Amino acid sequence: MAKKLTPGTPAPKSGQYKVPGSKTEVTAVKGKPLPPTPKAGQGYKIVDPTKHKPKGK
Repeated sequence: MAKKLTPGTPAPKSGQYKVPGSKTEVTAVKGKPLPPTPKAGQGYKIVDPTKHKPKGK
């Protein structure tokens, strides 16, 4: 089970992140901070990591 990531935490991977128990889903880029959640105390879990490989790899 993935740990809950708090808003402002840099995304460990690019992909779709969801707030468990809600319909809120965001697209995040690796290394960029996750946006604020609708309510205090909520966090994100990755639900669909990006599948492409970076150029040059």
